[in-house]
Amino acid sequence: MPISQSFLIIAIFFVVAILLPVAALTMARLLRASRPTEQKATTYESGADPVGGSWVQFHVRYYLYALLFVIFDVEAIYLFPWAASYDVLRSEVGLAILLEMGLFIGFLILGLIYAWKKKVLEWK
Repeated sequence: MPISQSFLIIAIFFVVAILLPVAALTMARLLRASRPTEQKATTYESGADPVGGSWVQFHVRYYLYALLFVIFDVEAIYLFPWAASYDVLRSEVGLAILLEMGLFIGFLILGLIYAWKKKVLEWK
Protein backbone atom coordinates (compact mmCIF):
# COMPACT_ATOMS: atom_id res chain seq x y z
CA MET A 1 0.00 0.00 0.00
CA PRO A 2 1.54 3.34 -1.00
CA ILE A 3 2.14 5.85 1.75
CA SER A 4 -0.21 8.41 0.15
CA GLN A 5 -3.04 5.89 0.35
CA SER A 6 -2.23 5.28 4.03
CA PHE A 7 -2.46 9.00 4.72
CA LEU A 8 -5.73 9.16 2.83
CA ILE A 9 -7.18 6.43 5.05
CA ILE A 10 -6.02 8.28 8.17
CA ALA A 11 -7.51 11.56 6.87
CA ILE A 12 -10.83 9.84 6.18
CA PHE A 13 -10.75 8.37 9.69
CA PHE A 14 -10.22 11.82 11.23
CA VAL A 15 -13.00 13.36 9.16
CA VAL A 16 -15.41 10.61 10.19
CA ALA A 17 -14.24 10.91 13.82
CA ILE A 18 -15.14 14.60 13.79
CA LEU A 19 -18.33 14.43 11.73
CA LEU A 20 -19.96 11.53 13.55
CA PRO A 21 -20.18 13.20 17.00
CA VAL A 22 -21.15 16.53 15.42
CA ALA A 23 -23.95 14.86 13.47
CA ALA A 24 -25.14 12.94 16.54
CA LEU A 25 -25.21 16.04 18.73
CA THR A 26 -26.95 18.06 16.02
CA MET A 27 -29.63 15.41 15.57
CA ALA A 28 -30.12 15.17 19.32
CA ARG A 29 -30.53 18.93 19.55
CA LEU A 30 -33.07 18.98 16.73
CA LEU A 31 -35.11 16.06 18.07
CA ARG A 32 -35.20 16.76 21.79
CA ALA A 33 -38.01 18.55 23.56
CA SER A 34 -37.04 21.90 24.98
CA ARG A 35 -39.32 23.32 27.66
CA PRO A 36 -37.03 25.04 30.18
CA THR A 37 -38.59 26.01 33.51
CA GLU A 38 -37.18 27.37 36.74
CA GLN A 39 -37.86 24.04 38.46
CA LYS A 40 -35.79 22.18 35.87
CA ALA A 41 -32.91 24.64 36.23
CA THR A 42 -32.48 24.08 39.96
CA THR A 43 -29.73 21.86 41.27
CA TYR A 44 -30.84 18.31 42.05
CA GLU A 45 -29.05 16.62 44.91
CA SER A 46 -30.30 13.16 45.84
CA GLY A 47 -33.91 14.26 46.12
CA ALA A 48 -33.14 16.95 48.71
CA ASP A 49 -33.40 20.69 48.19
CA PRO A 50 -29.97 22.24 47.73
CA VAL A 51 -28.60 24.10 50.74
CA GLY A 52 -25.86 26.70 50.58
CA GLY A 53 -23.78 27.81 47.64
CA SER A 54 -22.65 25.63 44.80
CA TRP A 55 -18.99 26.66 44.99
CA VAL A 56 -17.06 24.00 46.89
CA GLN A 57 -13.28 23.93 47.02
CA PHE A 58 -11.60 20.54 47.06
CA HIS A 59 -8.14 19.91 48.35
CA VAL A 60 -5.51 19.53 45.65
CA ARG A 61 -4.66 16.02 46.88
CA TYR A 62 -7.94 14.75 45.44
CA TYR A 63 -6.78 15.83 42.01
CA LEU A 64 -3.35 14.26 42.50
CA TYR A 65 -4.90 10.94 43.47
CA ALA A 66 -7.24 11.16 40.48
CA LEU A 67 -4.31 11.89 38.18
CA LEU A 68 -2.34 8.94 39.52
CA PHE A 69 -5.38 6.73 39.12
CA VAL A 70 -5.80 7.81 35.50
CA ILE A 71 -2.12 7.19 34.77
CA PHE A 72 -2.24 3.64 36.10
CA ASP A 73 -5.63 3.03 34.52
CA VAL A 74 -4.19 3.99 31.15
CA GLU A 75 -1.29 1.66 31.88
CA ALA A 76 -3.76 -1.19 32.24
CA ILE A 77 -5.37 -0.22 28.93
CA TYR A 78 -2.00 -0.68 27.24
CA LEU A 79 -1.00 -3.79 29.18
CA PHE A 80 -4.03 -5.98 28.45
CA PRO A 81 -3.84 -5.93 24.63
CA TRP A 82 -0.08 -6.33 24.80
CA ALA A 83 -0.40 -9.38 27.05
CA ALA A 84 -3.15 -10.87 24.90
CA SER A 85 -1.08 -10.62 21.73
CA TYR A 86 2.33 -11.32 23.29
CA ASP A 87 2.90 -14.65 21.52
CA VAL A 88 2.14 -13.18 18.09
CA LEU A 89 4.24 -10.09 18.77
CA ARG A 90 7.16 -12.19 20.06
CA SER A 91 7.15 -14.34 16.93
CA GLU A 92 7.08 -11.28 14.65
CA VAL A 93 9.30 -8.81 16.51
CA GLY A 94 11.28 -11.02 18.86
CA LEU A 95 12.16 -10.37 22.48
CA ALA A 96 12.48 -6.63 21.79
CA ILE A 97 8.76 -6.42 22.50
CA LEU A 98 9.46 -7.53 26.07
CA LEU A 99 12.12 -4.83 26.40
CA GLU A 100 9.70 -2.18 25.14
CA MET A 101 7.05 -3.13 27.68
CA GLY A 102 9.72 -3.23 30.38
CA LEU A 103 10.69 0.34 29.49
CA PHE A 104 7.04 1.40 29.56
CA ILE A 105 6.50 -0.09 33.01
CA GLY A 106 9.87 1.26 34.15
CA PHE A 107 8.87 4.83 33.26
CA LEU A 108 5.63 4.40 35.18
CA ILE A 109 7.52 3.05 38.19
CA LEU A 110 9.88 6.03 38.01
CA GLY A 111 6.86 8.34 38.05
CA LEU A 112 5.46 6.53 41.07
CA ILE A 113 8.81 6.76 42.88
CA TYR A 114 8.95 10.49 42.06
CA ALA A 115 5.44 10.99 43.48
CA TRP A 116 6.40 8.98 46.54
CA LYS A 117 9.59 11.02 47.13
CA LYS A 118 7.63 14.30 46.78
CA LYS A 119 5.23 12.91 49.42
CA VAL A 120 2.26 13.29 47.10
CA LEU A 121 0.83 9.99 48.30
CA GLU A 122 0.81 10.94 51.98
CA TRP A 123 -2.47 12.13 53.41
CA LYS A 124 -2.23 14.58 56.33
